[in-house]
Amino acid sequence: MDDGRMCQDLPPFVDVEWLEARGSDVVTADARWYLDGASGRAAYDDGHLPGAVFADLDASLSASSGSRGLNPLPDPEVFAHGMSSLGIGDDTTVVAYDDAGGVIAARLVWMLRALGRRAALLDGGLGAWRGPLETNPAEPTPATFTPSPWPRARIAELEDITAGAGIVIDARNADRFDGRHQLPTDPQAGHIPGAVNVPCRQNLSPDGRLRPIAEIRAAFANARVEDATTVISYCGSGVTACHNLLTLEQAGLGLGRLYVGGWSEYAADPRRHAELG
Repeated sequence: MDDGRMCQDLPPFVDVEWLEARGSDVVTADARWYLDGASGRAAYDDGHLPGAVFADLDASLSASSGSRGLNPLPDPEVFAHGMSSLGIGDDTTVVAYDDAGGVIAARLVWMLRALGRRAALLDGGLGAWRGPLETNPAEPTPATFTPSPWPRARIAELEDITAGAGIVIDARNADRFDGRHQLPTDPQAGHIPGAVNVPCRQNLSPDGRLRPIAEIRAAFANARVEDATTVISYCGSGVTACHNLLTLEQAGLGLGRLYVGGWSEYAADPRRHAELG
């Protein structure tokens, strides 16, 4: 069950009308998480889509930070347990959202789709929801989610980056890419040599929805990307880079690879060159 074979009939992005039409046939997951340390769980408790479960990035969608970067993929058993506890089973359709146009929730959707499960981002995220929000937490019934290895064909490793394999795109904002701004979590300023900056937030219109596909294709073409199978996408730690991969798929350009370790792994070794500008 890999390479999206179970989710070929479900695009990576769906709209509110699609979600409303399916009601309880879909598990809605709130995947809010903030780089500044603010609590996604607190945001969920303050108000979430009716019936939505809270998908905790730190607990279920990543392992502890270390030599492989800040948010490495969790062991398959840990991920499976997390999904099961949220009522997400092998055949469950999941729609995930956040309050940032999906650039955070993309991590959950990419993980599920990479394993062949049915998952999509809610286009426009929380801001697109027209009805009232709930504050009571969901109480899902545990489901059966079978652990599966992370598919090698969907993941790039550090050695792929250093070997110059594929077109490497950086999903971070331009000021972090060119070194003008360095977060406390960035081991160095700058970017991987040879990488092209495709900020994932520029995939979105001002209202948080995905830009028209023609504009998306043009933006990627400017980065020399016309076939996602040649692409390795990274960011700081393998979270927002997933949004570029889902956007490429939505635009009909195919499936790229995720460099999960991202800048937090690559730049941790001061002997590796950081490119500026």
